[in-house]
Amino acid sequence: MGALIGIHVAAYAGHVESDIRPYVVHVDEAPVEAWDGIVSWRTLCSADRTPTAGMTVGVAEVPVGGTVDGAEHRHDQHEVYFVLSGSGRVLLDGSWHAVGRGATVFVPGGTHHCVENTGDDPLELLYVLDADSFHEVEYVFPDEGRSDVDGAASA
Repeated sequence: MGALIGIHVAAYAGHVESDIRPYVVHVDEAPVEAWDGIVSWRTLCSADRTPTAGMTVGVAEVPVGGTVDGAEHRHDQHEVYFVLSGSGRVLLDGSWHAVGRGATVFVPGGTHHCVENTGDDPLELLYVLDADSFHEVEYVFPDEGRSDVDGAASA
């Protein structure tokens, strides 16, 4: 799929088509990042780090008992979660939805959302953002009126 994206994209955020190429990465090769002890993640595709364009992809882990205090946020980009393992719930514009292995969640841009682990094992999910790179995503947190740029946690 990455090759198809490269064919149709003339320029993305300063990238020329020749910068975009097929790319393979193993999750263990990506550095672990974390946000306030709420979630950790590994960014797998992001144009500011990899020869990719059009989407940001990674794997996030919410620890057992992971809290959502202060984690509810929104951003302009659409986002998809695919639950790899564990169980939890997702808050979407004020409504909670139970999720577990195999669940797919579509989060339209602008939707207030967060994830909580309600299970006995870490909650692992794949996330895909409709953004060329994590750098483009501005996270807005309603409780504090603050925003973050450069990849606050996706989950």
